[in-house]
Amino acid sequence: MVMTATVIPGNLARQLRRSERRKKAFAISLTLPLLVFLLAIFIVPIGALLVRAVENPEVASTLRHTVAALDHWDRTSAPPDEAYAALITDFSAITEQSEVGGLARRLNSEISGARSLVMSTYRALPFEKNLSAAQTRERMLALDPRWQELGYWQAIAKNGSRWTPDYLLTTVDLKRDVQGNITRVDADSAAFFKILLRTFEISAVVTLFCLLLGYPLAYWLSTLSPRQANILMILVLVPFWTSVLVRSAAWIVLLQTNGLVNRSLMELGFVGEPLPLLFNRLGVIIAMVHILLPFMILPLYSVMKSVPPTYLRAAVSLGSSPLGAFFRVYMPQTYPGMGAGGLLVFILSIGYYVTPALLGGADDQMLSYYIAQYTNVTVNWGMACALGAVLLSATLVLYALYRRLVKTELSLG
Repeated sequence: MVMTATVIPGNLARQLRRSERRKKAFAISLTLPLLVFLLAIFIVPIGALLVRAVENPEVASTLRHTVAALDHWDRTSAPPDEAYAALITDFSAITEQSEVGGLARRLNSEISGARSLVMSTYRALPFEKNLSAAQTRERMLALDPRWQELGYWQAIAKNGSRWTPDYLLTTVDLKRDVQGNITRVDADSAAFFKILLRTFEISAVVTLFCLLLGYPLAYWLSTLSPRQANILMILVLVPFWTSVLVRSAAWIVLLQTNGLVNRSLMELGFVGEPLPLLFNRLGVIIAMVHILLPFMILPLYSVMKSVPPTYLRAAVSLGSSPLGAFFRVYMPQTYPGMGAGGLLVFILSIGYYVTPALLGGADDQMLSYYIAQYTNVTVNWGMACALGAVLLSATLVLYALYRRLVKTELSLG
């Protein structure tokens, strides 16, 4: 039997290629709006956050002449007279009040008192004309003797570069000294590493309780008929229709000293006086578990529905006890759901802000609380973005570990 190859005429081949190109162009046109949306709403903000975490423009863009004059300064002796003259030149070139305000805030974050020093000097301008560098120095010292203190000049020299690792170092309680060497901050000033550990600790506890509560509930739902399971699943999803703020406020009413929980416990005789359930770690965990529990139930239920119930019956018929069959046959098949639910709950927990802020005390605030503080109160965008970058890095690391261990994509169902 002789096989003959099919020969496609040239015109037909070109038409097929043109048709394939049109199909690809049409598919790209359908996904283009989504790609643009993701780029504008997701990729660009994250890129801006990462850039701002290492960007330090206030001193470098405002005090260019001063930074150049301090370029060869050893940072231990008195600064040269030319630095004083360059500083007045840079101050005189500032036309917007917001620029000098940003400069003052940035230097004040390095050394206390820099804000008042910068603002008072700026308001005293202009100085007399044709002053020499030495005369400018004397004029500044007469205006405010603090200008002879090395700390203020060291802060200017240290932040002379537009890019800095200082914000990221601060998030793990490290800093650069006046010579640029990386050292640990003083024990009295160390805070962020402890806050980061607290954030992970609270998130881990919330994830554990969500797993302990969500696993039996998801298992029960998976054993029901589809109609019953769908009705009860609606009850699981009902909290999504209420904002986190409203649910957190409702827990304040329930957990307060004269709230429903304490009154019920006292009327049933379990306690003789109200328990401290509010403005502490316990209240934060209770509310966060309630809010995040659906994110554990959904992936667990999805995985459990895919496990045939005949596996358990087969294990029992082969001599295993019902409990042994559950833990040795059924539970290992639900590990992907446990991993997906645990990852979702943990990632959502480390970024929680509203619930700990409303129900927790001073020692129960998580990292997101301090991001909000730096954004809204102290207006230190660099520090806020650095803390955000830490949370983003933790999220990516956790997702990479999940992919490596479970070897499946993250899914809610």
